[in-house]
Amino acid sequence: MVAENALVRQWTVLRTLSTHGEGATVKEIAAEMGVCEKTVRRDLATFATAGFPLQESIQAHGRKAWRLDVANGRPELTFAFDEALALFLGRRFLDPLAGTFLWQAAQQAFKKIRACLGRSALAYLEKMAANLHHTAVGASDYKSKAEVVDELMRAMEDHRQTIITYQSQRATEPVEYAIDPLGIVFHRGSLYLVAFSHDHGEVRHFKIDRIDEIEVGKLPFQMPGDFNLEEHLRGSFGIFHGTGDVAVKIRFLPPVARYVLEGRWHASQKLTRQRDGSVLAEFQLSSTEEIKRWLLSFGRHAEALAPEELRREMAGEIGCLASYYDMTRPANESHGAPLEAKPAAITHQRAK
Repeated sequence: MVAENALVRQWTVLRTLSTHGEGATVKEIAAEMGVCEKTVRRDLATFATAGFPLQESIQAHGRKAWRLDVANGRPELTFAFDEALALFLGRRFLDPLAGTFLWQAAQQAFKKIRACLGRSALAYLEKMAANLHHTAVGASDYKSKAEVVDELMRAMEDHRQTIITYQSQRATEPVEYAIDPLGIVFHRGSLYLVAFSHDHGEVRHFKIDRIDEIEVGKLPFQMPGDFNLEEHLRGSFGIFHGTGDVAVKIRFLPPVARYVLEGRWHASQKLTRQRDGSVLAEFQLSSTEEIKRWLLSFGRHAEALAPEELRREMAGEIGCLASYYDMTRPANESHGAPLEAKPAAITHQRAK
């Protein structure tokens, strides 16, 4: 294994140790996990350093076996009531990961929290839960993608080259890609894989909803030493990643000024209230693809001031919309081929 802290693997090893009553040898664990014995020994050393109650025993023929003593020696994990409350109420934010190993483990933890609470505390907890609602407009459902998410996590932790079968939004047929998975991004209710695509020779973004099949290979890849997921997305206004360096200026009129001032929209944002009650917003982005959609959501209360290409693109988008709402003709479900806004000279890389 290349990764020294393979989360998925180590969780599986811990489960194996806790369920093998007589213990398991390093060789047995390595064979079950499909890793080398050196990796298992390193994991056992990590567990011992972290304080897990590992027990060593000698079996027949002098074989050394290990097990996790779940009854004795384990530090009791306790929470203050407000800590348990916060964790329990926050459980719904894991719903997009339903069916994955992370979600399943979290559900077990929440059951334990419920079991430790008295009737009155539990009644209060349920009352509080009823007062909180998490909207999920447009959110993805990953129950059918649990295996894909699990395998991606394993591939990332173990730094394994992977084959995915992927059908992009515009493709008519799925295509196989050889990738090095680098990270997963949660954006607006959906999961996106950031990976180096060997077929494209560059880092690409793949929406996990569109991954049909996945095969984690045995060949390791070297994680780029200078790659950082947060830095990679620093210029993105969401998940689209571009190669440009664009100074964007937008004027928001008074009816939406307060709403804009209340939000954190981008790390580079500079929001300045104007004398007339409007707000001047400035961003430094690598692409204008996503900010166009955000601008359109404000309707007539937002105006793109710069760059000029963005203004032209917005004019094209608004022209298309105006043609749809031409009140001199009846509404028609089919408008024919939509008008295309003039493409920007700024290059950007789409989340496929």
